[in-house]
Amino acid sequence: MIVSKIVIIVAILFWLLIFYYSILTVFGLIFKVQYKETKVDLKEYPSVDILIPAYNEGKVLFDTLDAMVNLHYPGELNIYVLNDNSTDNTGDIADYFARLYTNVHHIKVPPGKPKGKARVLNYGMSISKGEMIAVYDADNQPERFALIKLVQKALEKEEYAGAVGYVKTINMHKNSLTRMIGLEFMIFQLLMQSGRWKLFKLGTLTGTNMLLKRHVLERINGWDPYALAEDAELSLRIYAAHYLLPIVPDSVTWEQEPEVLRVWIRQRTRWMQGNLYLIAKVLSEKSLIRGMNIFNVVQMISIYYLFVSLVLVSDIWFVMGILNLVNIKFSVPLFVLWFETLFIYVVQIVASAVVEKEINIRNIMYAFLMYFTYAQFWIYLVLKGYWLQFKARRKNLEPVWDKTVRF
Repeated sequence: MIVSKIVIIVAILFWLLIFYYSILTVFGLIFKVQYKETKVDLKEYPSVDILIPAYNEGKVLFDTLDAMVNLHYPGELNIYVLNDNSTDNTGDIADYFARLYTNVHHIKVPPGKPKGKARVLNYGMSISKGEMIAVYDADNQPERFALIKLVQKALEKEEYAGAVGYVKTINMHKNSLTRMIGLEFMIFQLLMQSGRWKLFKLGTLTGTNMLLKRHVLERINGWDPYALAEDAELSLRIYAAHYLLPIVPDSVTWEQEPEVLRVWIRQRTRWMQGNLYLIAKVLSEKSLIRGMNIFNVVQMISIYYLFVSLVLVSDIWFVMGILNLVNIKFSVPLFVLWFETLFIYVVQIVASAVVEKEINIRNIMYAFLMYFTYAQFWIYLVLKGYWLQFKARRKNLEPVWDKTVRF
């Protein structure tokens, strides 16, 4: 039967994809277990500028700046609050810290287009002088030694463009959604960051808790102001310029995540649109896919699509398994395939929870629940991202930066 043969071919590809994710999980675990803190004995540390893009961040900025001024760094450190025309008390909080600490600077970013984080970061780079640039979102609270660990790793090798730290969810235990986001971040950093770095020496900027050498940024002309996923876009150009982005799992920042579903959907839709822009850019700029960098490009831009493909195909296995029960027979054990997906998905989340010391009965239960709820929402996000991108192109609209609402 032709349908059965097609199902068998898809099943083989499906197994290969599951095998790939399983290998990433194993190597991510190995990397985390084997990782040793970088210790560079320097007589003089390079100067570092921390850039904090801020638009109406009054709810979270005080705690963020409190964490920033308590960072341990033996070299020159300047903290720039890049106030992008806020209408709340963001400026008042920035002024308060600027009066107390000489290395905190409240910078009022001039209005401009396109609006968004990338444009603000480019302005911050233009008015700062440090040898290295660190980026933190306005809702982040880095741990005391987070920055120095990034600097030490970046200085390890000349080919390191900087370094990428870990992001954890500060409000993970607020409700069911934030718990799922927290578990998602754990598995992303275990598979996509630790696993890929261990296997392929491939790291991706996370948009926060990240450090870059100024001369590298200048060489690649800073951030693309039209990129909604500015971190992924910058990562591609860094690898195209033959640099590496090492992962530093013990450099930790704590970040607030959306506590309401509609806010999460808007945030992730922006990420999806940014990924679609990235695909279009790769297709139009051949310099990004020269030589071995095509391997890096495929891995970076396929993150969402591989995951959504797994979810979508596993849903199809489930439906076809139901059809088997009502005498529409296929020669493939479809329920077995579906259960394999569920099992591996749960095992990967549980493994990441064990590594991050967040393993408990509740999180194991949520790992099962996420497959039927959280994971399924990604199908909707992909479709919505394509629809919005289609409308924007048809009407020749500029990308719109949809700011994440804080709580």
